[in-house]
Amino acid sequence: MRKIESPFNLSWTHYLQLIKIENEEERNFYEIEAVSNTWSVRELERQYDSSLYERLVLSRDKEGIKELSRKGQVIAKPIDTIKEPYVLDFLGLEEKDRYTESDLETAIINKLEHFLTELGKGFLFVGRQQRITIEDEHFYVDLVFYNRLLQCFVLIDLKIGKLKHQDLGQMQMYVNYYDEFEKTKEENLTIGIVLCKQRNETLVRITLPKENHQIFAGRYQTVLPSKEELKQLIENKE
Repeated sequence: MRKIESPFNLSWTHYLQLIKIENEEERNFYEIEAVSNTWSVRELERQYDSSLYERLVLSRDKEGIKELSRKGQVIAKPIDTIKEPYVLDFLGLEEKDRYTESDLETAIINKLEHFLTELGKGFLFVGRQQRITIEDEHFYVDLVFYNRLLQCFVLIDLKIGKLKHQDLGQMQMYVNYYDEFEKTKEENLTIGIVLCKQRNETLVRITLPKENHQIFAGRYQTVLPSKEELKQLIENKE
């Protein structure tokens, strides 16, 4: 196994976990991430069990997939922050439970450290239910973050059901507002993520601009994904 020069040395227990991963590219990815993020053995197991590698592969093109095994997760452009799907098993919301968007938001706030880890590198929490006022109308963004690597705001709206085109239009308005009134000249364009339970790919493609680099429809689930199912999706993608 290839060793990585780093001031943080992985323990023998880390490597016992890593050698269980048969796919070399996947193993290299987890080794790089464990080193760069100083993961404990428990966190390494958690990230592997949540299929982090497969979920990142599903949101990337071929060159982006190659980079995962060479450099780990590199955050250089908005699409690099996206996972497919986001796994929120730590919230304690069972897949068949009835819960509202407010319940989901509150559960995320109560487990904010875990949610930041799931979002990935460079994320800082700004606030919840952030008000936007346009003339005499008020709107509220569910969750606002800042990514220090991309140097931009990241807005997240939560949807517990199937994504609608109106949800994407609303997020576009939020992003436009932040770009015009909140971001500084030195900062990059705002990113908007509508995090939903179900998503129609054709609706997303038709609704969003062809040269879209700011608005994303992310899917979440509240239980750990099946590795076999994700690997099948990867094979179909290829």
